Amino acid sequence: MELKNYMEKLVMEKLAIVLQADPAMCTCQRCQYDIAALALNALPTRYVATSTGETYTKLSSLDQQFHVDVVSALTQAIKIVKKQPHHSEK
Repeated sequence: MELKNYMEKLVMEKLAIVLQADPAMCTCQRCQYDIAALALNALPTRYVATSTGETYTKLSSLDQQFHVDVVSALTQAIKIVKKQPHHSEK
């Protein structure tokens, strides 16, 4: 048995979709992880330890507002990383 933050899975799933909306944003691995970390810090955690708990969390994640919150957090994180990326310009 292990603990998983289900929110991390959702953020990573939505990240690629949200990045497509801003083609000027760098999509290197470093920037993607910085965006995900910022977004996750702004969102509530959803830890699961069992398949029952994971099922419950998945059901609650279907709520429209929940998805809006994830996209909003990702959008804000993209703005921050875009202004100050942690990698050198190529």
